[in-house]
Amino acid sequence: MNLFPELEKRYTRESMNAREAQRLAEFIAFGPVIFQTARIMLRLGIMDMLRDSREGMTAAEVADKAGISLYAAKCLLEASLCIGLILVDKDTDRFTISKTGWFLINDPATRVNIDFNHDVNYLGWFNLEEALLEGRPAGLKSLGDWTTVYEGLSSLPQHIRDSWFGFDHFYSDNSFDEALRIVFDRKPASLLDVGGNTGRWALRCVDHDKDVSVTILDLPQQIGLMLENIKGRDGAERIDGIGVNLLDPDTRMPEGRRFDAVWMSQFLDCFSEDQIVSILRRAAQVMDHDSRLYIMETLWDRQRFEPAALCLTLTSLYFTAIANGNSKMYHSEDMARLVEEAGFEIETVHDFLGHGHSILVCRLAGGQ
Repeated sequence: MNLFPELEKRYTRESMNAREAQRLAEFIAFGPVIFQTARIMLRLGIMDMLRDSREGMTAAEVADKAGISLYAAKCLLEASLCIGLILVDKDTDRFTISKTGWFLINDPATRVNIDFNHDVNYLGWFNLEEALLEGRPAGLKSLGDWTTVYEGLSSLPQHIRDSWFGFDHFYSDNSFDEALRIVFDRKPASLLDVGGNTGRWALRCVDHDKDVSVTILDLPQQIGLMLENIKGRDGAERIDGIGVNLLDPDTRMPEGRRFDAVWMSQFLDCFSEDQIVSILRRAAQVMDHDSRLYIMETLWDRQRFEPAALCLTLTSLYFTAIANGNSKMYHSEDMARLVEEAGFEIETVHDFLGHGHSILVCRLAGGQ
């Protein structure tokens, strides 16, 4: 199994002593309430108060400033102390923020992940076992009555939709600058954006190159959101959208058209292995030997830092329980195998883009 160095260090040998391992086991056992404690400490502003207090704060001061009872303050502070968010001066009973607490406040990825897991996933996690055993998103019923979450995005309550798109955009947008350089190195005149969502990448493309035209393929309801989002924006006249359901194996890419570049960003992780092969084979029908397929994914084994792999492998279980029941964040060896099975060969791989993305640059195999 391929593992980048920091992951190999963590995942191939035991790194904890017995007491540390026991503590982690209890941390897991109380995982749901640990999550909610941290979220509430953030939501009530208590973490900010402790960060901004030079001398720290007592439980009574926290209760007064947060507008909660002393009982509630003590419960939150004592739990936060034991899970590592804060520290206490045992002589003064004053609480201060810890390094972990600092990251909880200041790491944007952590804040995005907290909102995503609370608003989108939390209730659905209860049905994760059912989803794994039955191969369907059994937890999606916590949000609505759809086959996949993508069908319901446009009708989710606003705060849930904000958290979903906040999660999706945070990880993709931070890679766009580097991705534009890679894609436009070949100066494509036409680009097919498969799974283009709200058109953010398409807008970046038409802004980057005044000659490129972009066609977005996505579910019909997503195309509606995209057209609304790009309305009146510079270059919008060079963006068109086609509403399709690529889960239907009979759905073809735009017939009679050929594209210089086919772009799939955070898209293939939304499908099972068989579905990925089917989609890639259909993409090949709108390409020739001069075209290139660009697959941008957060491949969990190709991460520079271990916390990223942790986030990605756990995000796989969001796909299981909520999104569709059969997709995941893929290991690079699995993705390479699927690409080759679909009739492509990987020309180059670009790693460490943005927040842990890789781009696989692929061409039709055998000079087809």
